[in-house]
Amino acid sequence: MSNCLGLYIDEHLIKYAKVSKDHDNIKVDSFGIKFYDKIGDAISQVIEETYSQKTPISVNLSEEMYNYFDMFSLLTKNDLHKAIKTEFESYCTDKGYNPNVFETRYAVVDSQLDKDKIKIIHIAENKIELNKRIQEVDGYHLVNISPISMSIPNLLQIRKDENCIIVNMEDQTVITTIMGSKIFNVDILEEGSRDILAKINLKENSYSKSYEICKNTTIYTSEGRELQVPDTGYLDDIMPTLYNIVGQVKKIINSTTDKIEKVYITGTAALINNVDLYFQEYLPETECEILKPYFINQTGDISIKDYIEVNSAISMALMGLGEGVTGMNFKKKTLADQIPNWLKIEVNPDKTKKEQKNLGGFFTWDLGQKLDNTEKGLIRVAVALFLLVVIYSGFSGLLNYQMNEKEKEANDSIAQTNSQIQLANSDNEKIKSKTNEYTTMIKNLQDANDRITDRNKTRNAIPNLLNQIMSVIPESVQLTSIENDTGTHIVINAQSNKYEQLGFFVAKLKNDVILNNVISTAGQKDGGIVTIKIEGDLL
Repeated sequence: MSNCLGLYIDEHLIKYAKVSKDHDNIKVDSFGIKFYDKIGDAISQVIEETYSQKTPISVNLSEEMYNYFDMFSLLTKNDLHKAIKTEFESYCTDKGYNPNVFETRYAVVDSQLDKDKIKIIHIAENKIELNKRIQEVDGYHLVNISPISMSIPNLLQIRKDENCIIVNMEDQTVITTIMGSKIFNVDILEEGSRDILAKINLKENSYSKSYEICKNTTIYTSEGRELQVPDTGYLDDIMPTLYNIVGQVKKIINSTTDKIEKVYITGTAALINNVDLYFQEYLPETECEILKPYFINQTGDISIKDYIEVNSAISMALMGLGEGVTGMNFKKKTLADQIPNWLKIEVNPDKTKKEQKNLGGFFTWDLGQKLDNTEKGLIRVAVALFLLVVIYSGFSGLLNYQMNEKEKEANDSIAQTNSQIQLANSDNEKIKSKTNEYTTMIKNLQDANDRITDRNKTRNAIPNLLNQIMSVIPESVQLTSIENDTGTHIVINAQSNKYEQLGFFVAKLKNDVILNNVISTAGQKDGGIVTIKIEGDLL
């Protein structure tokens, strides 16, 4: 049985899940979330609480960048790799980036538009950010660093012909489009649960409390499928972000050539009650549901919602166990990772004789005398240390040379990056200056245009209005004043000795559409004369 601790690290919290796998049986042994001020301390606490000091650990990337390239399908593997590298270098040149500062991986999918071509999903991570993530888990058995977009489909058993979208609303929203059971496209939205929690946190001054409020908030819908938003004090912080996300999902669905059958919703914002119904309101032709890990059944005292809360961490753990898209691991193997498991010998005097024998791995020792268990363990440790020294001696020269080369590359990259930053700052100031000038000019033109439009609109409207009123006004109704107070708004004061004549006049204004939005006051009678005030807008 193998296991892995999956960590999904956001700006303020860590989601974790320890997952074990025995053949096709997958089990979540422990899971939870932890808020933090210092990321290193929080990771250490998670590892201690889950007893994962020697457990393989899999974490997510932090700021990956996606690009898409079209290539001919007949290219050999080496030629394809060179072509992708050339395309990325060209992209970096256009953007003013140094390609050497990025660590890259890519996935290959069939092109929907041209059968002779393939689509490359190219993922790049800044090496500085990558090293920061590695340092956060320093001292533990880190085996995998992957983008969440590539790991989240691990939670589904997707049919070969199924087209679906996974909307993962964590700090950012990552939308993974799957066509024909393969990842086809990834969209990153800056809006996500980070915006929601930040707004609530301004009121509560507690990130953990804001998180719980988000989980316990409910969106209600009516039988008429019209969204009802009760005034809870927090929905105003939640709904704008959800509205923008579902709008982007709708655009993605409308832009695909094949029909999207399902939208799976996950992430922190997916914990809001009825969020799936909210998505369904806006995507009536696509089935929307909360993403539930396919291998978890609703049994025992643990709610399925608790598992859903850490979906991202579970998917990362599965990535560390070898599930999902291959070739997405941004963690390079170190010397320690390449040491065979049979060399990693532990000395434990409390083990049984049979266990100590198994501990010896490939090595047995017979000096013609009986050794106790402790002596056997020490001999095995000595042999292991000797082999480690040999391996280290063989690779130390090569490693030192590579480290010096990498350090030189890093220094060159830093110098070039600083130079590009200075140029970018200078260009940014010029753009801001020009933007302010253009904004002022556009506003002045718009104001002048609005004034001209208003004058043209009302020039002939008033005479036409008077002609129409003359044709419908009853004989017993007198107009005491007609005023155009603002824009197209008209105020009419009328009087008569009969209520019904005034009512008839108001009705004609409405029914004959002489004015828009006609309203009138209740009649006031004084000495046999009834007066009313009528308001409306010019057509």
